[in-house]
Amino acid sequence: MSEHIIVEREPGLLTLRMNRLDKMNALTRQMYSQMAQELNAANDDRSVQVVLITGSETCFTSGNDLMDFMNAPREGLGGEVLQFMQALFEFKKPVVAAVAGPAVGIGTTMLLHCDFVYASQCSMFKMPFVKLGLCPEYGSSMILPRLMGQAKASELLLLSESFSAQQAASWGIANEALADGAATFAKARETALRLLDLAPSAVQVSKRLMRAPGREELRQVIKEEGELFGARLSHPEAMEAIAAFMQKRKPDFSKFH
Repeated sequence: MSEHIIVEREPGLLTLRMNRLDKMNALTRQMYSQMAQELNAANDDRSVQVVLITGSETCFTSGNDLMDFMNAPREGLGGEVLQFMQALFEFKKPVVAAVAGPAVGIGTTMLLHCDFVYASQCSMFKMPFVKLGLCPEYGSSMILPRLMGQAKASELLLLSESFSAQQAASWGIANEALADGAATFAKARETALRLLDLAPSAVQVSKRLMRAPGREELRQVIKEEGELFGARLSHPEAMEAIAAFMQKRKPDFSKFH
């Protein structure tokens, strides 16, 4: 178990809280593994009806811990990351997310697989995959163009432009933008409690029906993205981009033209 994932259990509700604030909740393989284990167990646990995923009132997650990630075996997107992605993708019960502060990389793309997303005004969403010499992941290359159109998705995925909670809500990535982290968590918890009052199997069947169209296509896209992402981790472009990020300098891609 990782001390960086706090697991809170209440009747019907499981809360997974990322808790690595000294590293802006950067996700390690161990953190992914624990979240995957908790989701898989909750999927089969009749006492759990809803899952709430959150960070702190000032930080959701800055994405992958790059040092931990670069040391991982090159198995596609990485075993633990893939386990988490599959666990959330296959989760049959409603998932609510409360986002405050940075939501970078998978901090944004995981939200595309949650059922309710609430974000504070201080939230900042960003998917800097191409900026790091990588490629989109977790179905974002399929979901985002369909959600907001090709042009806007290109700004977010190709140019790695950041966006706000209000924009996330207007594009359908989030349900609502709220005043601050405390209000955001309170709203997410209120929604989770409302779900607990509903017929659980009716909720699960309805979720399955809403997510059914294009699901197998999305599954294949996630697989292809993961394979390409893993391959690009050892690509010279990614090595240069990540080295530049660590050294706080501008990457030099001139030799790759």
